[in-house]
Amino acid sequence: MRLTVNEIMKAVNGKNPNKVSEELAITSVEFDTRKISLNSLYVPLKGNRDGHDFIPQALENGASLVLSDHELGEKTPYVLVEDTLKALQDLARFYLKKENPKVCGITGSNGKTTTKDMTSAVLSTAYKTYKTQGNYNNEIGLPYTILSMPENTEMLVLEMGMDRKGDIELLSTIAEPEIAAITMIGESHIEYLGSRAGIAAGKMEIVSGLNKKGILVVPEAEPLLKPLLEEVTQEVQMFGLNTKGDLTASIVEETREKTTFQVKLEETLETFTIPVLGEYNVTNALIALLIGKHFEVPVEKMKQGLAHFDLTKNRTEWLKTKDGIDILSDVYNANPTAMKLVLDSFSKIETKGKKVVVLGDMLELGKESKAMHSSVSEHLDPEKIAEVFLYGSEISTLSDVLKEKFDTANIHLFGKEEKEDLKKAVNQSLHPQDTVFLKASNGMGLKEVVDYLLNNH
Repeated sequence: MRLTVNEIMKAVNGKNPNKVSEELAITSVEFDTRKISLNSLYVPLKGNRDGHDFIPQALENGASLVLSDHELGEKTPYVLVEDTLKALQDLARFYLKKENPKVCGITGSNGKTTTKDMTSAVLSTAYKTYKTQGNYNNEIGLPYTILSMPENTEMLVLEMGMDRKGDIELLSTIAEPEIAAITMIGESHIEYLGSRAGIAAGKMEIVSGLNKKGILVVPEAEPLLKPLLEEVTQEVQMFGLNTKGDLTASIVEETREKTTFQVKLEETLETFTIPVLGEYNVTNALIALLIGKHFEVPVEKMKQGLAHFDLTKNRTEWLKTKDGIDILSDVYNANPTAMKLVLDSFSKIETKGKKVVVLGDMLELGKESKAMHSSVSEHLDPEKIAEVFLYGSEISTLSDVLKEKFDTANIHLFGKEEKEDLKKAVNQSLHPQDTVFLKASNGMGLKEVVDYLLNNH
């Protein structure tokens, strides 16, 4: 990127008390002093610590300019603003308009990161494309992604996350997407949004900044969205498996490493393969295909993009220990709907050894949390899953239900303070050719169990 001090001042409605040269060029924007380089703009944000405390360190590391919500010393090169977070967001809006890429916004209770990765892979076969890196999908991460976008970017794929009502509206009005997609409605953050209907309403806020002539892409099989779509003035396109939506798929083959499916495009039945398992990933791919079709990406290029897309780390990731144990790690996020979908796919795959499942608490589910954890039992079959390890407090109710259909010796419950015992027990249970699946909310730290298995087998 390249912005002058003059452009930055206009974008953030800032003042220049120390008369910094308005022609000075800024080539990067950072809020972490460890990432500062020459010609960086440092934006101090307030969290556990006030980023203003680190302004001297930012300057020492090479920052050419800083933002501040209060006056600084007369030798400090800074722009004075009312609110540094709002200034970061306003600067992102300005840079987005300056570069003017086509913007795709993606949200949903689950699958938005994978869908973002798939969409970027499809678009990058035909356009210069940039996407949200990692999980930078909130009120800080999204503007930071925009400001990290290379010059001359043609397509920008932005992931939009939410905790509370109003989050997606803010992100959508910053990004102003031309096409927006909702992957699915689950139960993530239901504690703050009250119900799945509240979550659906929150996700529909993505329409707030959607171009008036834009397109909204939604799952055809989600009844909670249907009444909300009546208020949408933009074009709506629907996707699903074996449905009557605008794009529907039928699965041809599903293995551990890949899923093959067919889609009718332009009256021709086309076959696509994605390097991940699961019906839920096919629906994510349908979003990428609808977006690719909108931007006229040739079918063969879309096939190529989906076949080789890079999956963000910790999202349904296959790993293998030195002695041949297969690990399906999905430890970054969890809600009941998503957990059930992955369990269904995991149960179907063929393995040489036994299948083991390690599940942890799903957080922020509110007053219905224990009932939601118990409902996962319907997706655990003792004929397909040999052992189940449960970790946490909320998930204890699932243990009680599972003991009614599993041999009690194959159900293991560990409290939150017993992670070390959990690691050792899972490790001891597994042998070469076994396959283990791990899933929980990120806050439960199951990645430590994954790392332990990789280091001890």
